[in-house]
Amino acid sequence: MASLFIKNPMIAGRVERLAKQHGTSKTALIDRALDALERIEPAAFADPDMPPDDPLEWMKWHRARNPLPPKVREAGKAFFDRMWGEPD
Repeated sequence: MASLFIKNPMIAGRVERLAKQHGTSKTALIDRALDALERIEPAAFADPDMPPDDPLEWMKWHRARNPLPPKVREAGKAFFDRMWGEPD
């Protein structure tokens, strides 16, 4: 198992101090803290780039990221007649 490395020395010191106070490892302390935060507000930890499971929500999610191209023009009978060389 890899050791936990925290780049910020102030945060690393706080984690080490709290782990000693609670008689646990730094990893276990952070795991407990993250569990507590997720219980408070689980939506705050949801990955916005992950698609939802519900099909209707997935469609909204997908359409927000992949919009339809803008409508350029109306394609009516006159347009298709001109396109195929039909007389008016």
